[in-house]
Amino acid sequence: MLVAIDIGNTNITVGIFDGDIFVANYRMTTKVRRTSDEFGFMLQTFLSNSNVKKEDIEAFIVSSVVPKVMYSFVNGIKKFYGMEPIIVGPGVKTGISVQLENPKSVGADRIADAAGAFYTYGGPVLIVDFGTATTYDFVDENGCFKAGAISVGIETGANALWGQTAQLPEIEIKQPKTILAKTTKTEMQAGVFYQYLGGVEYTIRQFKKECKTDFKVVATGGLGTVVFKHTNLIDYYDRELIFKGLKAIYEKNKE
Repeated sequence: MLVAIDIGNTNITVGIFDGDIFVANYRMTTKVRRTSDEFGFMLQTFLSNSNVKKEDIEAFIVSSVVPKVMYSFVNGIKKFYGMEPIIVGPGVKTGISVQLENPKSVGADRIADAAGAFYTYGGPVLIVDFGTATTYDFVDENGCFKAGAISVGIETGANALWGQTAQLPEIEIKQPKTILAKTTKTEMQAGVFYQYLGGVEYTIRQFKKECKTDFKVVATGGLGTVVFKHTNLIDYYDRELIFKGLKAIYEKNKE
């Protein structure tokens, strides 16, 4: 079995593959400081819950954009499972050629998403990841990461709205019944939802205009479903995209 792990700014997500079958995924918060023992115990709990034994595990592969947790996390894997995880970064074959001005500036999560989309859906493809930030990454038909865009995530923007504005309540992010809202709560839902949806659609159209080619659009990330249901510009929503990318990268690095 392969254990694929993505360490993001807010959450650590753990995906488990049995061959080509995606078995389960689990999540823990990144913001809490933990020791290697705590990380090891949590991984052990997740894997045991899916009936995964230590001897069943072939490898661990990790993508991370949070360097400060890596020492404890990697040591937790070593201590509890006696394995050195593959860390997505320099020296690891991904099959994705990053052709930006500073390739090292691209996070491992975006590389894994790009690999997941390219090897699952083919290229050219635009990957839209609805996370803390919303990222748009364009990969051409040859697996070349050609361009990207980064914007505020829908939840991050909404948090700023009620966090920085007096007397505005926290709201659930969803499509309101009508844009003709009549309460503060529904007015906020209408404004947040439609402004964000319009921004996503405009950004995709601009990629199509400037790339001068047609391409698939694949969305991922927790809040991706909120947008995917209400636009015809996104072809696929894939919650497990980053895990598929990590699996593809692992296959390229097997001895």
